[in-house]
Amino acid sequence: MTQLFGRSHSRRELAARAGSLAQFAGVQLSTLGDGVERGIRCLEFRTGTGFSFRVLVDRAMDVGACEYKGAAIGWQSPTGFRHPGLHEYSDEGGLSWLRSFSGLIVTGGLDHTLFMDRDTADHYHYTPRPAVDSSLHGRIANIPARLTGYGERWDGDECVLWCEGVVQQATVFGEDLHLVRRYEARVGESAFTLHDRVVNHGFYRTPHMFLYHINVGHPVLDEGSRYVAPVRHTPWAAHAAALQAQQVGYRTQSAPKPNFHEQVFEHAMAADAQGKIPVGLVNPGFDGGRGIGFTVEVNRDEFPYQFQWQNYQEGQYAMGIEPSTNHVLGKPFAKTRDELRWLEHGEERRYTTRFGVLDGSAEIQAFERRVQAICAQPAQEFPPVTGRWDD
Repeated sequence: MTQLFGRSHSRRELAARAGSLAQFAGVQLSTLGDGVERGIRCLEFRTGTGFSFRVLVDRAMDVGACEYKGAAIGWQSPTGFRHPGLHEYSDEGGLSWLRSFSGLIVTGGLDHTLFMDRDTADHYHYTPRPAVDSSLHGRIANIPARLTGYGERWDGDECVLWCEGVVQQATVFGEDLHLVRRYEARVGESAFTLHDRVVNHGFYRTPHMFLYHINVGHPVLDEGSRYVAPVRHTPWAAHAAALQAQQVGYRTQSAPKPNFHEQVFEHAMAADAQGKIPVGLVNPGFDGGRGIGFTVEVNRDEFPYQFQWQNYQEGQYAMGIEPSTNHVLGKPFAKTRDELRWLEHGEERRYTTRFGVLDGSAEIQAFERRVQAICAQPAQEFPPVTGRWDD
């Protein structure tokens, strides 16, 4: 049965009450038409609970806007959802990714994540190209997808909204990696699941790195919002030498601040008995104390590493939850530790991640109890940086 409007409905009952499911929920394709966003195809999902999100087909099928009952979940930066045709990959010393950085999900990869890097290209056997130059978080986020389908699928009396597409990152004498991406959202739920497959279609042995930059904005993020995660310890912080200088700890979030410099932590996480790592941002004070939160659940064997990004500069106010295949120090560090993943022809990696809203204090408290049962999260706002790179 489908849960909508406080009661259970069969497929027949819903059909009897409207000429189309689109009256309550659905997936609609449209195209943005103005400014730097002009020409970007979007798939808007509405699940019938007041939860909606937009899949940006021409931006690697990442998620842009996301809302719940009129409250924004996803962060929107001053760049807007810039058309990839305007993107200059190697501009500004490799930092041009920041000129297209906006939305709930921005994907890093497929052969490189994290900061800029120059790596040997010996594995591509092309002498005029001795090195691979990679900009911040790689190329994939600014490649349009080939949309292979979208719509609704009924399983008895339950309906799943879905879309699927393929994003291809390829060059001659280099990588040919395909990101096969599928979203599923059940009608009557305030959540969605992202299924990703990264496949090496080329015939060169190719490195693979992958990261989700999941950016939560106001009002889920606000002064007093809490980062909730099964943190065992914190091996690294970008600001370790001056951890308390800005007076913003990892656990309790601050209001926007003038001249705030981004803070990044890598946290070593515990998983539950099924290998799941749940991470969330909760705002208990939202709407007079009703509370709201947003959660991300990954599989430890897919994303063994987790970062927390705090960007509390005025006008750019966001907190990032970042599951990653590699440590925060990137490809050179991964190679020294023999942790870099490689894909031979036809090999693939799969990733399944669930995103969801916490509506009200009862759901927030239940989520916090779940995390506490996995691992007692450090209470101190400025945890010691251990430097211990656990596997």
